[in-house]
Amino acid sequence: MKIRLILFLTFIGALALAVGSCFQKNSPANQESIPDVVSYNFHIRPMLSDKCFACHGPDAKKREAGLRLDLAEAAFLPLRETKGAYAFVEGKPEQSEVYRRITSDDPAYQMPTPESHLGLLSEHEVKLMKKWIEQGAKYEKHWAFVPPKKAPLPEVDNEEWPRNEIDRFVLAKMEEKGLAPNETADEEYLLKRVSLDLTGLVPSLQLQDKFMADNSENAYSKIVDEVLKQPAYGEKMALHWLDVSRYADSYGYQDDNIRTQWPWRDWLIHAFNKNLSYDKFVTWTLAGDMLPNTDKEKILATGFYRNHKYTEEGGVIPEEYRIEYILDKTKTYTKGILAMTAECAQCHDHKYDPISQKDYYSMFAFFNNTPEVGYEGDVSQSRPAKKPIVTISNSDASDLLSFLNRQDTSALTVSVLGERDTLRPTYILNRGVYDAPTTQVYAQPLPAVMKFDTTKYPRNRLGLAKWTVDKNNPLTARVFVNHTWQQFFGRGLVRTTGDFGMQGDLPTHPELLDWLAVDFMEHGWDIKRLVKQIVTSATYRQSAKVDPKKMAIDPDNIYLSRGARYRIPAEFVRDVVLSSSGLLVEKIGGPSVKPYQPAGLWESASSGRGELKEYFQDKGDALYRRGMYTFIKLTVPPPSMGIFDASNRDQCEVVRSKTNTPLQALVMMNDPTVLEASRVLSQKLMQEKGDPETKISEAFRRIVCRKPTEKELAILKDYYNEQASLFRQKKLNAAKTLDVGEYPAAKIADRASWAALMQVVSTIYNMEEAITKT
Repeated sequence: MKIRLILFLTFIGALALAVGSCFQKNSPANQESIPDVVSYNFHIRPMLSDKCFACHGPDAKKREAGLRLDLAEAAFLPLRETKGAYAFVEGKPEQSEVYRRITSDDPAYQMPTPESHLGLLSEHEVKLMKKWIEQGAKYEKHWAFVPPKKAPLPEVDNEEWPRNEIDRFVLAKMEEKGLAPNETADEEYLLKRVSLDLTGLVPSLQLQDKFMADNSENAYSKIVDEVLKQPAYGEKMALHWLDVSRYADSYGYQDDNIRTQWPWRDWLIHAFNKNLSYDKFVTWTLAGDMLPNTDKEKILATGFYRNHKYTEEGGVIPEEYRIEYILDKTKTYTKGILAMTAECAQCHDHKYDPISQKDYYSMFAFFNNTPEVGYEGDVSQSRPAKKPIVTISNSDASDLLSFLNRQDTSALTVSVLGERDTLRPTYILNRGVYDAPTTQVYAQPLPAVMKFDTTKYPRNRLGLAKWTVDKNNPLTARVFVNHTWQQFFGRGLVRTTGDFGMQGDLPTHPELLDWLAVDFMEHGWDIKRLVKQIVTSATYRQSAKVDPKKMAIDPDNIYLSRGARYRIPAEFVRDVVLSSSGLLVEKIGGPSVKPYQPAGLWESASSGRGELKEYFQDKGDALYRRGMYTFIKLTVPPPSMGIFDASNRDQCEVVRSKTNTPLQALVMMNDPTVLEASRVLSQKLMQEKGDPETKISEAFRRIVCRKPTEKELAILKDYYNEQASLFRQKKLNAAKTLDVGEYPAAKIADRASWAALMQVVSTIYNMEEAITKT
């Protein structure tokens, strides 16, 4: 039996290899043509990184034969172990040792070696290498460190398809890959898509009817303008930046007590709604307190960098945690704004990017001069905000900061940045250890990105802000455009949103990314304008349908030949349920709320001390606020949102994972909010005139945002009739089914029909399409 099993597994393995081999020979990658000009950045470096840098890269401890291929000045030196040979000889591949070894059949000579298990280069890769050497083997500065330029708009075969400049770049890439765009999505799908993307909410029935009735050529553009003006736009756009800024309602660590950073969240929403330009957004959040004639709004904006965790444990070493807080701020800036993995250089020079330890601590120095301390003492009482703080009075809240949703008259305190009167010296820390200072350094941003001209910029956070939004900075606009693109297509033009460095992914459409970055800066860093450019493009408006040919060529839709389709973010799952049922309380901002949660969850993970040792569920309107206002306790994040891949908020995150697990279905079928929404929507429908079919159709439109097909309606009607019969026969308990949630129940005599309709509504909520952007 064992022998048969081994033979079977051997056969399956051989079959898999054969199939894989056939696929490789016939895959689109192997059929790609060789470009006229071979680029080091886009063609050669990825190949060297995958196959060569493990032994001939930046890691000196693993480097073989003294050969380093990641730097031009090292790659063209005479080879140490092969007399008279060179890795690359400009224009002469046959004399280049690298080319000779990658084309060799001799296992003792070829590269990569069989022992490395890195695999040989493909035929296509070998041809690229040969042509690159023939063209001079020119190394290039890393693409992300070269300031973007507006390339001419590409010519395309299908001149009728593009609606704006975005489409010409996208279509040119499609045509290059043998793809064609999809047809425009049906109006119902398109309205739902843009409403979810711009507000995080489903469109109301009134908005659906208005859009469907408008037959004008600019109907879609008008609806985009209308949705962009909704206050919910600011909430939707703010959610991503809550992840970047690691916003939470508690301090984390041990007792994990409450904090009052929510006024900063109110400012963030306000900033997007009033369309604060991105250069001002970056400047205010980095150095609002240092601007000439500053005010409390600009100071409040600096709370962006004070959302990190804080310890309240009595036995900590204050300097250790002060350093931890500065490290966190540095990472948030470098990852969230510059998309650089600078934290890798905290303990040693970066292994892949040109960032030394000295560069890292020079960057660290900008944040090191805050008067913040590592521990404030007196653990008997948790402070709602850690110094330095801004105090917001009643007059502030009714005047300059009128956007704040304050619910009492007491003064508010928010943690913000501040600057010491005297300069605190900064040192390189040996192995990143807080009490091991070595060489002193002075504030300077990453030199590999752009020179820091001290005649233009002061060596403080204001100077850093000016350097960051300088139009010659190659990263800032690119990174923001990529963040924004990711919010509408599910992935950025650079997939590694937080890593534009050497190990990050290359942009799929580099000319488009650069064109958008320059255009964004040329038009005043206008965020709403950028958003409208994206959502009015033909690229965005495509149907999400996929055919087998496109799936074979481009399974991940990298080349954008169809609309994006993916599950909406965790907070919006809640928002869709609340808004479609009519439960949503559309109040902007204010303190976070505590909706339904499994009993005992906090208590089982609590120290038993502090204001948050127990979970006290809110009542009334607070139960029906948007998901972004759900209270986030760092040690026990909201469970239902965690199941849908919400950020834990314990560190800067620029992209969320997207999973599809059985737990998600269980939440949708059993969560009290979903069941209550089903009960409330069915209650409202029962109070309206019309037969069951009409009520079911309306529920479907409210939730799925389109009319059901005849087949869908027939299935749901049959289910309704079956459930109503079971309730009337007492085989199912209508009273128990309807007894869910705290929203007041209406007096409806026909409880069997009501319960049956509730079951139908719950089923609609559990359709995949209900919480999927299509």
